[in-house]
Amino acid sequence: MIHFDVATKRNQIKELEDGMLVDGFWDDHKQSQQHIQTLNQLKNLVETFDDLSSRTEFCSEGIELIKDTMDEEFKASLEEELTSLDKDMDSFSVLVLLSHDYDQKNAILELHPGAGGTESQDFAQMLYRMYTRWAQKHNFKLEVLDYLDGDEAGIKSVTVLVKGPYAYGYLKAEKGVHRLVRISPFDSSGRRHTSFASVDVAPEFDESVEITINPEDISVDTMRASGAGGQHINKTDSAVRITHHPTGIVVSCQSGRSQLQNREEALNMLKSKLYQLEIEAQQAKIAQLKGDQKLIEWGSQIRSYVVHPYTMVKDHRTTHETSQLQDVLDGDIDDFIEAYLKMNIRG
Repeated sequence: MIHFDVATKRNQIKELEDGMLVDGFWDDHKQSQQHIQTLNQLKNLVETFDDLSSRTEFCSEGIELIKDTMDEEFKASLEEELTSLDKDMDSFSVLVLLSHDYDQKNAILELHPGAGGTESQDFAQMLYRMYTRWAQKHNFKLEVLDYLDGDEAGIKSVTVLVKGPYAYGYLKAEKGVHRLVRISPFDSSGRRHTSFASVDVAPEFDESVEITINPEDISVDTMRASGAGGQHINKTDSAVRITHHPTGIVVSCQSGRSQLQNREEALNMLKSKLYQLEIEAQQAKIAQLKGDQKLIEWGSQIRSYVVHPYTMVKDHRTTHETSQLQDVLDGDIDDFIEAYLKMNIRG
């Protein structure tokens, strides 16, 4: 059962609204915008809760009325409303599960093929298409930060910024290694191949989080950009790669029109990854306090996509599965995300 403390949410809304009346509130544009975004998200939750509560009461009264009247037309209308209410309840429960501050942020999604050359690079391309379709269905905006084509097909790597409410909260469910089993279209003998690709997800860094990077801890390399991005990218060494030596994190950006823009974006990407490490460290501490013996294995295999000898997609963490493989590859992954979120609440 998902718990939603509406009284606490109303108090938080009142505090945020009062905060907007304080002198100097608008002096810091970024901070005030973050404040307003949080307020609007809380208001949306409470308004949705009130609407669902009202509809639930209506349906309860309707059920009692049907017992007395047995009106078939009203019964059909009520059944339709109950179906709609049940679907909206599920959507609301997912939003309630996204309770952490960082769940509300944009997401930086990064895909890398595993060993296996063209086969794995093609699988990475399939996953990239899947997440692109999913983002489009949710009206999220996508901004490609770095893209490297595969040798013959597919991609060697791609980093994309997914912009939208709770983008990170949803996509954090996708972090890990994904596995594909199919008859390879690149094998003339028609043999079955198993391919792997890794998905990394981090919340986009913003000014509401303080992350300091020691200049001595990083090295910055510039290179000629490649891939999508316009004709200008191959004429100058505008692409930037930053290596953070204490953690071994490497980030690259080539989406900007200048080296300065790419350097700034790469630094934000690095801060986002360091932010993600801090989140994982906090989760590990919480799990230890709870006595949870399970390790946070972000790099472990989380999901399998089987094309041959049967069609199935199965998440190994939640055991949620479906035979509608093509629908999943077309971006229909909400059921997998919801199952993951509910599993973590139960834990």
